[in-house]
Amino acid sequence: MAHSDQKLSHSPNSIEALVVWFKIGILSFGGPAGQIALMYRILVEEKRWLDEERFLHALNYCMLLPGPEAQQLATYIGWLLHKTKGGLVAGLLFILPGALVIFALSWVYVAFSDILLVEAAFLGIKAAVLVVVIDAVIKIGKRAITSGYMLAIAIASFLAIFLFSIPFPYIIICAGIFGIVVGHLRLGNSHNKPSETKINDDVVTVIDRMELAGELSHTQPSLSRSVKVFTILLSLWLSPIFLIWLMFGAENIFFQQSIFFSKLAVVTFGGAYAVLAYMAQQAVEVFNWLTPNEMLDGLGLAETTPGPLILVTQFVGFIGAYRSEAALSPINLGLLGSLVTLWVTFAPCFLWIFLGAPYIERLRANTRIAAALSGITSAVVGVVLNLAIWFGMHVTFKQLNEVSWLNFSLKLPAISSIDLLSLGLTVLAGILILWFRLGTIYTLIGCAGASILMTAFF
Repeated sequence: MAHSDQKLSHSPNSIEALVVWFKIGILSFGGPAGQIALMYRILVEEKRWLDEERFLHALNYCMLLPGPEAQQLATYIGWLLHKTKGGLVAGLLFILPGALVIFALSWVYVAFSDILLVEAAFLGIKAAVLVVVIDAVIKIGKRAITSGYMLAIAIASFLAIFLFSIPFPYIIICAGIFGIVVGHLRLGNSHNKPSETKINDDVVTVIDRMELAGELSHTQPSLSRSVKVFTILLSLWLSPIFLIWLMFGAENIFFQQSIFFSKLAVVTFGGAYAVLAYMAQQAVEVFNWLTPNEMLDGLGLAETTPGPLILVTQFVGFIGAYRSEAALSPINLGLLGSLVTLWVTFAPCFLWIFLGAPYIERLRANTRIAAALSGITSAVVGVVLNLAIWFGMHVTFKQLNEVSWLNFSLKLPAISSIDLLSLGLTVLAGILILWFRLGTIYTLIGCAGASILMTAFF
């Protein structure tokens, strides 16, 4: 037991926790996988605030939720240690560094994107982002497609969004229902019970000690607490939207953005790549806030900054508001668009955690939720594949023509409009990422540099 005591970390006070969460916030590059790995190294291995089993337990719950799982995992662990205050600090510090960088880069983008070498740099970034999305299709597919019915869901989801432009939320709902039905049929033939959690006699983490000391009472489910949390956080989420509508009306750009990104926050299962297809479909083709190439540029900027990749929504909000016709200066419009988008994107994340975390054990043991998640994850593969094709056509070809086929129309590339420089940069990015497994940031920088050199000297 003495050996365990030596490994046991002391309980962090508020200042110590703030420093750790700030460190995680400014180092959280590399997408969800890299961010989760960073938190595991710091929180589990170095600080020993919690053990691997509880860390994965929390991660599994966050994977069930819409929104960025890494940011929600940070919020959950912060809440576990220091209740609501700790969850707010952890979640906000995971977002704020990247949000500040994205705002600065958005301003630079609108101010200097018409300069030739800056335009060349973004061409290289777009080529790299295309390969990053292709790599995401491969990784998600390997993890998600484990049976014939999952493959069928993925194919059906791809066809639904590619051929028929069915909105992402409907695809997710149908996939979840189908997953539940198939899961129910499978469970009828098996009666496996969830395994009991093995309790380790050695108390080696802060959370273990808090649990033994009875300091985790806030993790116990309570109906009255749930009603209070739901009422407060839902009001905080929706009140600014109501005020915008009251002050400016339903046609105002900020009201449109608040409604659209609120809807997006509820259906972002599968991470940013999955929801980008729906966002591109709406923000580009319906609202005309930005162009397909600008959407790619925004994703490239989000890839190079700390924080969740879903911060790309902030770029979309900035550009859409910046170009709107209103009395304020464009930069102030862009700032307000950024703030509105950030609020409605991330306020729901805190609601999901603070409301649902006390029920984590019950949710994790629910086989129907697990079955629904498997269906949703399979649908995400098809949706991200559509995103890769959509990006690929806009990156590699300068012109897309509308082609009618049967009772629907498709936008297909004109072969004569192929951009050989962009194609070459995409091949370079493919070699760096898929062959040499070079990190995303290094690949983005390398492709941007190669594009600048090619543009400057040829």
